[in-house]
Amino acid sequence: MRRCLLAALATALAATSCSAPNRYYDPKKPHHTERGFRNTDPAAVAPRPFGEFLRWQRERWSLEIPPPKVDLSPNVPDLGYIQKNRGDFAVTWVGHATVLVQMGGLNILTDPQFSERAFPVQWAGPKRFQPPAVRIAELPHIDVVAISHNHYDHLDLGSVKALAAQPGGSPLFLVPLGNERLLADEGVTNVRALDWWDSVEVRGARVHLVPVQHWSRRTLTDANRCLWGGFVLEANSRGKLRRVFFGGDTGYSSADFKAIGAKFGAIDLGLIPIGAYAPRWFMQAQHVDPDEAVKIHQDIRARRSLGIHWGTFQLTDEPLDQALVDLAAARQKHGLSSGEFFTVRHGETRRLDALP
Repeated sequence: MRRCLLAALATALAATSCSAPNRYYDPKKPHHTERGFRNTDPAAVAPRPFGEFLRWQRERWSLEIPPPKVDLSPNVPDLGYIQKNRGDFAVTWVGHATVLVQMGGLNILTDPQFSERAFPVQWAGPKRFQPPAVRIAELPHIDVVAISHNHYDHLDLGSVKALAAQPGGSPLFLVPLGNERLLADEGVTNVRALDWWDSVEVRGARVHLVPVQHWSRRTLTDANRCLWGGFVLEANSRGKLRRVFFGGDTGYSSADFKAIGAKFGAIDLGLIPIGAYAPRWFMQAQHVDPDEAVKIHQDIRARRSLGIHWGTFQLTDEPLDQALVDLAAARQKHGLSSGEFFTVRHGETRRLDALP
């Protein structure tokens, strides 16, 4: 089966978006290169060499990943609340890295992935363990979509096109540099491309693109031609300035996360990935494990954090619910309570106005 998937990947990745020289190249910016972009840490080379990828595939050929011991089926979402909410500060986890953030009267959606598979084609590749907890048609009108990078489990063009066609008009899509061409190729034009530390104002809110440690690729020839990043969302909610950090996908980079904490001060809520981290020898530069996720929480000075990017797609070698076990151990190790770094069921909404 894995051989079939590798063959499918080789034949399906035929598009050439993001393959041109870096039109945004600025030699004064260390993360820019003439052909694309790179991480802050020069040692964080990604993607990993193809030989290492093949080694990983050989090692996992006979690996039996245990099924989850925890019930991961979606919670029944409170659609009445999320569709009518205009003033509360609240988040709803749809699944994977897709989160509905409601703050300052805005509906902001992160990394929309509503398709059955996270792959260039829908007849192969990683399949959802359960359906999206909230369907696109059940969402409130989305004002802003924040996309962290162009991997298929984070930038799903079917989901993007459906959101662009929502009743009442397209949301504003915010993407790292270069990714706007992917959307333009699909006829999606209400897009703003950002570099690290750029920001845009939307109806009184401000959205910043911030550096994280990852990489990008849509085809076999366009590695790191498009930028990646996280977001800090700022908006006034019930008289208080609230800040939300969305990490997208990231390895652990102390310099990046401490810079975010220093620039913005306290973050009210971190949306931090905790899954898809095994084996560590292959994944460490690109995906944090729960212990490193807790370090991000501390570096960005988060009051609370929600663990995302787990339990939805079987992308790597740990069981789908292993992140819950490892996060509990990491909290104990670093002296955090379950209220400071928590998880929710798919489809569950957490109201946050009570935060100090």
